[in-house]
Amino acid sequence: MCNVKNMRNVTHVDSHTSSSQSRVSYAAFAAFGMFWGAWGAALPSIRSQADLNDGQLGTALLFVGAGALPAMFLTGRLLDRFGTRPAALFLGFLGGTGVGVAVGAQGFISVVVSMLLVGAASGTADVAINTLAGQAENQTSRAVLTRSHGMFSLAVVVSSLGAGALLTLNLGLTVTFTVVAFVMLVLAAVVWLKAPGREHSSHSDAPVRSAAAPLMRGTTSVCALLLLGAVGALAYATENAHQSWGAVFMTDNFEASPQLAALAPASFATAATLARFALAPLSRSHPIALLVTGGAVATVGSIILAAAPNAPAGLLGLAIAAAGTAVLFPTLLSHSLRHVEPVQRGGATSVITTSAYLGFLLGPAYVGLLANLAGLRLAIVAVAALALIFTIVAVPVSRNTPRLLSPRDGARGRLPDSNNYMVRRDGITPQSMPE
Repeated sequence: MCNVKNMRNVTHVDSHTSSSQSRVSYAAFAAFGMFWGAWGAALPSIRSQADLNDGQLGTALLFVGAGALPAMFLTGRLLDRFGTRPAALFLGFLGGTGVGVAVGAQGFISVVVSMLLVGAASGTADVAINTLAGQAENQTSRAVLTRSHGMFSLAVVVSSLGAGALLTLNLGLTVTFTVVAFVMLVLAAVVWLKAPGREHSSHSDAPVRSAAAPLMRGTTSVCALLLLGAVGALAYATENAHQSWGAVFMTDNFEASPQLAALAPASFATAATLARFALAPLSRSHPIALLVTGGAVATVGSIILAAAPNAPAGLLGLAIAAAGTAVLFPTLLSHSLRHVEPVQRGGATSVITTSAYLGFLLGPAYVGLLANLAGLRLAIVAVAALALIFTIVAVPVSRNTPRLLSPRDGARGRLPDSNNYMVRRDGITPQSMPE
């Protein structure tokens, strides 16, 4: 009787802990979405305040990547060592950089410097919150990653509409981003108080870790993670191109007011939110089918947007593109991290997310540079091409993910993990363990 009662208590505690970790992940992604929702709505105002053309804005956005990539490479190791609590600090820093952009966007050079800071903050926060969600998904066996990205999209809706309203009232960029930063700090405080510490190895999950093996110790594994990141970059490029340039597209082609222009990122994020919450279970049960369907839908939506004759048609195209792109990266990441050892998930997430983040950063710049050369509509057609390429390559890469990330001790100088030896002394080898 005592044993049964103790088991019930443990189950209750584990369930409460798992639920708490999921909520922390949702809070982190909500904070991240608050920034990017305001960012998408404010880009036309940033461009006007700094007196930039489309080419200059596209070039300035490239410097977001210059700030992000070095920071992102270091973030995974930091999280593996100290746990996911630093995510709160990164989110707070990101909120502060938004205020910095609002104050400092007075010319091309000042915008470039501000973009470097935004990149560093956004890159570290992106790796941290994805690691946090991946850890929660591993412990709960639920689609936490996809739902967390859905929470991001929901926050983008709220933030973009709110930022559009503040800008329409002529309160300015500084007030807008100060309000956003305050909300982000509140959510970051929740993450700081509730985020779990570093994951440790335990005998109970040693067989699973043994089957996953030390992923970061061999050339094959790193190359596989980079390949997955490259595929994710296509998804991210498509998503952020629409998210960043939707308001500008509405402004330039339909002479939209700030409030109407803000409907572009809001409609995109609304469709993304609905898709992510509705399709989250499929990200675990049918990931490959979801990737292919999502890529095809994103391609069609991008073409509709490029050919839109009026604002409603443009918003419809954005919504369709959003429904397709919304599930691409979270599904790809979730499918990949299932084959990663828990204590190395931060490092693996860093490699995949950093590589994919190149697309997130280059997507808006890609549109800006092409728009300066051939017009914004043709630039959106080029975004449709990215979505089509993703659709083509996602199937072979995803189907081979288990093989690409499976351990091959001794191959190319890979050293087995010490925990592997502990399991083998019990007479169990990685080859004999279940998937």
